[in-house]
Amino acid sequence: MENMLTWLVGQAFTPNGQTGVICIFLCFALGISNLFNANWVIAFSIVCLIYAPVILFLEVPLLLRICPTSPKFDTFIRKFETNYLRAGLYLVMSIIQWASIAARVTSLIAAAVVLLFAAIFYALAGLKGQAFQGSKTLGGQGVAQMII
Repeated sequence: MENMLTWLVGQAFTPNGQTGVICIFLCFALGISNLFNANWVIAFSIVCLIYAPVILFLEVPLLLRICPTSPKFDTFIRKFETNYLRAGLYLVMSIIQWASIAARVTSLIAAAVVLLFAAIFYALAGLKGQAFQGSKTLGGQGVAQMII
């Protein structure tokens, strides 16, 4: 157990932009697939669909420069520069998806779990004092430095 803890503490948690990539695809896919449910699940599906582009712009800062977005949206995304704020955002997203259980137990739970993992990883990175590093899949650290 001690070796596992030592290994965890020694790891970099901020490349969890990889977790962010999983969240993008999962939120999009599950949001669409649960749109055809009854009850209040449709509302949670729409919210989950909204998460996908928000996470995309959060994890790929280059998109803020090349996509025509509103200044309000740009300001909103730029607020989440620290690991703690990102952890909080992912945690809130996760809690909202966990609340979908009240309407009906669906596959949106998978989105809630992955969003929770992303929140935990960002929180651990913040505790460790690591700087944000983007996903290597989405352009890596060089892309993150392009934000003004």
